[in-house]
Amino acid sequence: MTGFSRKARINGAKNDIATIDSLQFDLATIEAATSNFSINNKLRQGGFGEGTLANGLEIAVKRLSKGSVQGAKEFKNEAVLVAKLQHRNLVRLLGFCLEGEEKLLVYEFVPNKSLDYFLHDPVPEQKEKLDWSRRYKLIGGIARGIRYLHANSHFRIVHRDLKPRNILLDAMEPKISDFGVARIFEVDRTRGNTSRIVGTYGYMSPEYTMRGQFSVKSDVSSFGVLAIEIISGKRNNIFYQSGRAEDLLSYAWELWKEGKSLELIDPALRESYSEDEVVRCIQLGLLCVEQNPEDRPTMTSVLTMLTRHHLKLPLPQRPRFFIQTESDDHSHQSVNEVSISKQNPR
Repeated sequence: MTGFSRKARINGAKNDIATIDSLQFDLATIEAATSNFSINNKLRQGGFGEGTLANGLEIAVKRLSKGSVQGAKEFKNEAVLVAKLQHRNLVRLLGFCLEGEEKLLVYEFVPNKSLDYFLHDPVPEQKEKLDWSRRYKLIGGIARGIRYLHANSHFRIVHRDLKPRNILLDAMEPKISDFGVARIFEVDRTRGNTSRIVGTYGYMSPEYTMRGQFSVKSDVSSFGVLAIEIISGKRNNIFYQSGRAEDLLSYAWELWKEGKSLELIDPALRESYSEDEVVRCIQLGLLCVEQNPEDRPTMTSVLTMLTRHHLKLPLPQRPRFFIQTESDDHSHQSVNEVSISKQNPR
């Protein structure tokens, strides 16, 4: 669309500069807030550090890789775009810091730790805090957050690193965090390719892991893994069931095919769950990890199938997933480099 006046473009540029200035923190402020990035302030999830600004506001700071090839202007512009995202199921980006080799993202602080802490903690009492009602709400909340990224925000966003450590819990309300490896597309683009694979093995889609191809359906695949993990309480990337399956998704599919889906349930749930909801969520999770991206539902369809129980779900095929070998050292790889293109107005 054309027809913007020169004055409008100048005013728009001034507004962008003002927005960048309002979001930029100086390094001294962040160092003071985090006690100079003290290890005592390191948070469990994703390499974040906790801090408190002089005004008393608690923050979480993500220190990005110094090896990033991303330019300063690009980094600033992309931080501004991410800061515009506002949804109850997303952690809000408050600003950024760019000084010397330091590239920092400053997020709101979410005090109740990550889904990983509660779901995979060896202490049974932590897992028992996630009864089925809470787990079902977590699945729905995560789905709503991803749908916003894909369809309802100002940009078409592919997160690329959805995993339990990047789902923070605020009074047990899930919030998707860490947009350090996100890609944001123009409205007429739906997929991309890269030779630089970033994310976490066990949660990335097969086409991204093996061919560097990613799209919104890559996030759908990661959501499917999350759903199966929330139900089972087990990790996909270190799961092995002797004599049955070499990964959690194949194990879930085998049980579903045999009509034994309820055997997948986390023992911590005991009997406090709805059988219909559990079986439906397992089937939906398996649909999300279909090998062919085109066969996976959109997140809008996922939410429809979650909330309209009278709808009959399609039958899933056996999933194919990249399984980490003992020689891999990427079990928690999350290289933080973001590349974003602004979407054309709708």
